[in-house]
Amino acid sequence: METNANTTTTDANTTTIDPALLDTPAARAAFGGTRTAVKIYGALTAAALLAVVAVASTGHMVNPFMWIRAILLPLIAVLLHRLALSASQGSRRAFERLRGISAVFPVAIVGVDLIPGVCPWWYAAVQALCVLPVVRIALTTRGTALRAAFPKTR
Repeated sequence: METNANTTTTDANTTTIDPALLDTPAARAAFGGTRTAVKIYGALTAAALLAVVAVASTGHMVNPFMWIRAILLPLIAVLLHRLALSASQGSRRAFERLRGISAVFPVAIVGVDLIPGVCPWWYAAVQALCVLPVVRIALTTRGTALRAAFPKTR
């Protein structure tokens, strides 16, 4: 594994970043915004789950796709939170995973919702609203502050 002057290798699978790179005002602000976006995402997906429960309890049709997605998406918030926390502590692997997931996840959610007949329009709109904070994470992890904190090793 290649390393540069700004990384340290603790074992074969873990590379951490020099803490000085993470201790800049820009990096702290970027990770603060990421933590806020994860909290907003968690709150929105919990509200979407409650909406599905409310719709189902009033006798309207809720298909299994809606139930499964409504239950799984708040769990993704836990994953995003753990990745953001590890990345803010210098884990390159967590940062790269957070960066990848936050780019692919919104496209996948909206793309599946656009398939005709999968879910009602209101649910697709709620899901699109829910992934907006994840788009913010994707943009933040590609910003200059975090690119400087996690320089390329190759």
